[in-house]
Amino acid sequence: MKLSDVKKLIAEATVVNFQLENGTPVPEHFHVTEVGVITKPFIDCGGVIRNEKVANFQLWDANDFDHRLKPAKLLNIIKLSEEKLGIEDLEIEYQAETIGKYDLEFNGKNFVLINKQTACLASDSCGIPQEKLKVNLAGISNQETCKPGGGCC
Repeated sequence: MKLSDVKKLIAEATVVNFQLENGTPVPEHFHVTEVGVITKPFIDCGGVIRNEKVANFQLWDANDFDHRLKPAKLLNIIKLSEEKLGIEDLEIEYQAETIGKYDLEFNGKNFVLINKQTACLASDSCGIPQEKLKVNLAGISNQETCKPGGGCC
């Protein structure tokens, strides 16, 4: 689907929903953290030089249940990307955790592919609350010894 098709559909929508090919819905509180252009020159396994150029939407499930991306906001993000990045009417590629993107490390014996995670790069301006502090409660062995102000409750 081309960017122009997406814009037409969003302009007529009252909500924006995504689902995976298997029918699994992307949580309705997702954020679009990036709209960009990916240009990939490569050689395929037959030695043919190819060029791929797509517009990319990165979706992020922020566990931010109080916000939902409105169609007008997504249209504004797309418009800004067209103006500032010169994005053409390209095919759209959606990026979530299903795209196999990895950082590379070496553990002394093997190269280790480390999963890359999507994240909001403008967290200071998109209204997503900071994650709550996670406390390991497994270390509290006896609740009877827990006293107010003792730090275990």
